[in-house]
Amino acid sequence: MVLLGHTQDDQAETVLLRLARGSGARSLAAMASVNGLWHRPLLEIPRAVVHESANELLAQLGEQPWRDPHNADRQFARVRVRQLLESLGDDLGPGVVVGLARSASMLRDDADGLDELADALFEDAVTIADGSVSVEINELEGIPRAIRTRLIRAMCIEIGGVPGDLSRDHVLAVDRLVTQWAGQGPAFLPGGVQALRAYDRLTVIRSTQQRE
Repeated sequence: MVLLGHTQDDQAETVLLRLARGSGARSLAAMASVNGLWHRPLLEIPRAVVHESANELLAQLGEQPWRDPHNADRQFARVRVRQLLESLGDDLGPGVVVGLARSASMLRDDADGLDELADALFEDAVTIADGSVSVEINELEGIPRAIRTRLIRAMCIEIGGVPGDLSRDHVLAVDRLVTQWAGQGPAFLPGGVQALRAYDRLTVIRSTQQRE
C-alpha cells in the first residue's frame, strides 16, 4: 500500500485541468481514493485543514514545515489553476472546491455504471477469433453512444491497441462505421489497428505492418 497526500483541493484542481482539455466523464472523475496500491486517505479533506493539522504536529515536535517552492511557480498549469480557484472562492463563495470535488465523485459513479454496461455487452455480443474482434452491427445500433464508444474502445484494446494512443477522434472514426455507414473503407488507428464493416459486422484487426 502506498499512501498519497492529495487533498480535496487537489481533486478540484484536477477536475478543472481536465475540464479545460475537453475530457469525458472517466477523466473528469479525477483521482480515486483507492486505486490498486495507491490510497488517498485525505482526498475528502480540505488542504487548509491538512496544513493546520500538520503545522500543529510539527510545532509539538519542535520542527518547522518545509514548503516546496514549485507549489508557487506559475510556470506550472496546476499552480495557475490553484490560484484561479482561490479567486473563484472569493467571487463565488467557499463552496467551489467542495462542489468540484463532489462533481468528480458523481462522475466517477456514472462512469463506473457505463463501464459495467459496456463490459456486459462485450461479454454477450463480441466474438474474439482468428486474430480479430467483431460484433454484429445490430448489437450497436440504437444503444447510447456512451456505451457504444466504450465497447469500441474495448475492442481496439483487446486486439492490441494501446489505451494511451486511442484518442476520442479515433474511437469516433470507428463509431461512424456504425452510425454513418456509406460503404466507406476501414478506420486506421494507432498501432496497426484497423476497424472495418462488412456483412453487417464491425470487425477490428491488427496489421503486422503499421500505417504511417
